Amino acid sequence: MVITGIIVTLLGLLGLMYCIFKGIQARRAGLSGEELTTQLKGLVAINLISFFLSAIGLGLVVVGIIL
Repeated sequence: MVITGIIVTLLGLLGLMYCIFKGIQARRAGLSGEELTTQLKGLVAINLISFFLSAIGLGLVVVGIIL
Protein backbone atom coordinates (compact mmCIF):
# COMPACT_ATOMS: atom_id res chain seq x y z
CA MET A 1 0.00 0.00 0.00
CA VAL A 2 2.92 2.33 0.66
CA ILE A 3 4.34 1.86 -2.84
CA THR A 4 0.93 2.55 -4.39
CA GLY A 5 0.59 5.70 -2.28
CA ILE A 6 4.01 6.91 -3.37
CA ILE A 7 3.16 6.38 -7.04
CA VAL A 8 -0.18 8.20 -6.71
CA THR A 9 1.48 11.07 -4.84
CA LEU A 10 4.15 11.39 -7.52
CA LEU A 11 1.49 11.48 -10.23
CA GLY A 12 -0.23 14.31 -8.37
CA LEU A 13 3.03 16.20 -8.01
CA LEU A 14 3.75 15.78 -11.72
CA GLY A 15 0.32 17.24 -12.47
CA LEU A 16 1.02 20.20 -10.22
CA MET A 17 4.36 20.81 -11.91
CA TYR A 18 2.61 20.65 -15.30
CA CYS A 19 0.14 23.31 -14.15
CA ILE A 20 2.94 25.54 -12.91
CA PHE A 21 4.92 25.31 -16.14
CA LYS A 22 1.85 25.85 -18.34
CA GLY A 23 0.88 28.88 -16.25
CA ILE A 24 4.36 30.35 -16.59
CA GLN A 25 4.33 29.72 -20.35
CA ALA A 26 0.95 31.42 -20.70
CA ARG A 27 2.17 34.42 -18.75
CA ARG A 28 5.38 34.73 -20.75
CA ALA A 29 3.47 34.48 -24.03
CA GLY A 30 2.27 38.04 -23.46
CA LEU A 31 -1.42 37.22 -23.63
CA SER A 32 -3.97 39.87 -22.78
CA GLY A 33 -6.15 39.61 -19.68
CA GLU A 34 -9.06 37.73 -21.24
CA GLU A 35 -6.93 35.26 -23.21
CA LEU A 36 -4.74 34.59 -20.18
CA THR A 37 -7.82 34.01 -18.05
CA THR A 38 -9.26 31.44 -20.45
CA GLN A 39 -5.97 29.53 -20.59
CA LEU A 40 -5.64 29.51 -16.82
CA LYS A 41 -9.25 28.40 -16.38
CA GLY A 42 -8.38 25.30 -18.37
CA LEU A 43 -5.68 24.45 -15.85
CA VAL A 44 -7.99 24.65 -12.85
CA ALA A 45 -9.43 21.14 -13.35
CA ILE A 46 -5.97 19.60 -13.77
CA ASN A 47 -4.78 21.47 -10.68
CA LEU A 48 -7.67 20.21 -8.53
CA ILE A 49 -7.26 16.62 -9.73
CA SER A 50 -3.53 16.82 -8.99
CA PHE A 51 -4.15 18.07 -5.46
CA PHE A 52 -6.70 15.29 -4.95
CA LEU A 53 -4.25 12.63 -6.17
CA SER A 54 -1.51 13.98 -3.92
CA ALA A 55 -3.79 13.96 -0.89
CA ILE A 56 -5.08 10.44 -1.59
CA GLY A 57 -1.55 9.19 -2.18
CA LEU A 58 -0.29 10.64 1.07
CA GLY A 59 -3.27 9.13 2.85
CA LEU A 60 -2.42 5.73 1.40
CA VAL A 61 1.18 6.08 2.57
CA VAL A 62 0.08 6.96 6.11
CA VAL A 63 -2.42 4.09 6.24
CA GLY A 64 0.21 1.71 4.86
CA ILE A 65 2.71 2.76 7.51
CA ILE A 66 0.17 2.44 10.33
CA LEU A 67 -0.91 -1.03 9.20
